Amino acid sequence: MAIAAPSLEARAAAATTVLRDVAARHAPAALASSFGAEDMVLIDLIAKAALPIGVFTLDTGRLPDETHALIDHARRFYAIGIDVYAPSAAALEPFVRTNGVNAFYGSVELRQACCAIRKTQPLARALAGKGAWITGLRREQSITRHDAALHEFDAVHGLDKFNPLVEWTRDDVWAYIRAHRVPYNALHDRGYASIGCAPCTRAIEPGENERAGRWWWESPDRKECGLHSRPVAIPIVAVETVAAA
Repeated sequence: MAIAAPSLEARAAAATTVLRDVAARHAPAALASSFGAEDMVLIDLIAKAALPIGVFTLDTGRLPDETHALIDHARRFYAIGIDVYAPSAAALEPFVRTNGVNAFYGSVELRQACCAIRKTQPLARALAGKGAWITGLRREQSITRHDAALHEFDAVHGLDKFNPLVEWTRDDVWAYIRAHRVPYNALHDRGYASIGCAPCTRAIEPGENERAGRWWWESPDRKECGLHSRPVAIPIVAVETVAAA
C-alpha cells in the first residue's frame, strides 16, 4: 500500500523543527541565501518562528538587479539583518585584468576560478566562526545534488551543514510561496528556475532541468560553483533522533 506524501504544512513544520534544532544545538547558525525560491521559503520559516539564525548572501558583483531588489525588499518585509559578503578586490582585479571580465565563457577551469573568487572565497569568510550553515539544496534540482542529505558534514569548512528542504519538490516550494505570500525574485516569472550571476543564468525551456539555465554551455554533471562540493553525509536517522529528543 502506497504511503501518502506529507502535506505541505507537515513539510513546513518538519523543516521548522530542523531549523529550531539547528539554532539550539549549533549556534551561531546561518542561512546562506542566494535569494532563490527555496531560500525565501527558509527565510519565511525562520522569521515566523523568530529563530536566532543569521542570514547572509554573497554579492558576486555580477548579480541581476532583480536579486538586489529582492535583498532590499526582504530586509524591510521581514525586518531582518542580511550580511553581504563580496569578493576580495586583491583576488578579483588580477583575474579580470589577465583573463577578462567574462573569462568564465572561455573554459570550465576559468569559470571555476571565477566562481572561486566571487563565491567560494567569500563563503569561507561568511562561515568563519559559525556553528553550522543552512542551505536550500533539494535533491530534485539536478543530478549533482541527487545524493544530498538533510544533515551533512562540510569537510571543507569543518562545519555541520543542513538542507531542510532536501526532500521538497519544486511544486512544494512554489505551493508554499503562494500559500504564504512569500516575496520572490521577479526573474522567476520570466522563466528563470535557478538564479545566479546575470551572465551565467538564463531562462529554461519547457521540460528542461531546473538548473539547465545555469552555465548552460557546460555539461550537466559539472554545474556547480564549488559552494556545495559533496561532503561526507551523516545518516539522516541521527538527525531525526536528535530532533525528536
